[in-house]
Amino acid sequence: MKTARTARRHADGAPDVPGLAVRRLAATVIEGVLRRRRPLDEMLDDARTQAALDERDRALARALIGVVLRRLGSLRHIVASFVERGLPAQAPLVETALLVGAAQILLLDVPDHAAVDLSVRLVQADRHAARFSGLVNALLRRVAREGAARLAALDAVALDTPDWLLARWTKNYGEDTARAIAGANGREPALDLTVKNDPRHWAGRLDGRVLPTGTVRTIAHGLVTALPGFAEGQWWVQDAGAALPARLFGKDIAGLRVADLCAAPGGKTAQLAAAGANVTAVDRAPARLERLRQNLIRLRLSAELVCADATAWTPDRADFDAVLVDAPCTATGTIRRHPDVPWLKRESDIVGLAGPQARLIERALALTRPGGTLIYCTCSLEPEENEDIVAALLSRAPGVNRLPIAADEVFGCLEFINKAGDLRTLPCHLPDADSRFAGVDGFYAARLQKS
Repeated sequence: MKTARTARRHADGAPDVPGLAVRRLAATVIEGVLRRRRPLDEMLDDARTQAALDERDRALARALIGVVLRRLGSLRHIVASFVERGLPAQAPLVETALLVGAAQILLLDVPDHAAVDLSVRLVQADRHAARFSGLVNALLRRVAREGAARLAALDAVALDTPDWLLARWTKNYGEDTARAIAGANGREPALDLTVKNDPRHWAGRLDGRVLPTGTVRTIAHGLVTALPGFAEGQWWVQDAGAALPARLFGKDIAGLRVADLCAAPGGKTAQLAAAGANVTAVDRAPARLERLRQNLIRLRLSAELVCADATAWTPDRADFDAVLVDAPCTATGTIRRHPDVPWLKRESDIVGLAGPQARLIERALALTRPGGTLIYCTCSLEPEENEDIVAALLSRAPGVNRLPIAADEVFGCLEFINKAGDLRTLPCHLPDADSRFAGVDGFYAARLQKS
């Protein structure tokens, strides 16, 4: 990869060498995630408005950020193996610069000398870290000489997944599957698109392939907004796993009244609207709801948008034919696309979300007419947020029945159905000989009927 080709100037007016702005942006975002516990998407949104980088440089910054967060445990282990007295606590940028440098040397196509030089310049520009520039230079030179062999000897699956997460997955899915999940999370995923019609045509236009689920998967380069079909509203970005829950209502939903609770960013709303349903999309976040509205305009689809807390929402008519609730969760099924999740979430978050999830499914049931269908889903791998929530509802609501999912509803992918007949995808599902095209986000969905 090459970096920027012309010198820029930093905010203080000093000349900025080519490539330094990219590393500065990557370091800022990584520190925001790891030190201030801010979500990656939020940090990237802020960074886009602050950094005057061209698309090529932004792509390099995103690659740097992604690889550091996906391989954080391994990179930290490598760096620590070359440090005798530990890293300076008073200058956290030192560790960040080392992680960024080591990632480029060991995992990205960046010349060693450039990776070392730019990390040194990063710390030299920081008043707390500047005096450790010699340390950064020496350590990264050792990484360049000896790091590859040390990296190859590591158990990356264990190092790059927090202990509490790997222990939970081992308990719930078995050791082999837990390690397969963690391994899938370490690979950057392809771009998944839900198309309005003719997936094969768009797979050809976008140099991709059609998955068994009907999703078009491609390896995108450059801006998504510049790809064929985007401006015309022919498709929207949506992981193959995320596209499955809305399809469980069946094909014949045209004309039905459907409520989509916690609807933003709107992929499921778009699916339902494209199928002809009369959709009411509810979300409590005005900014996210506005993004949903803009997406619907581009896609030339319509839905009624309501800004409200779904647990307290009281529409004029609470008798929807179908209700979809995509409950807020720990999102541990989406780590392959959101590599910040393991480092932002704690095990205690699972317990904290159980209350809101229970209230949401209760409210969704109240909004469903007798004979109507309720789908409860999350992008979490944790049973407490999924199977346990549904089991608790069924135990206290005798008028609710589970409608098991059939093989043809998941396109013959039997591994997508758990023993209870619910949807359960795992990141290690949909294997492919080309690892760039493998994997799917982890989603759970239960289909219930109000009798």
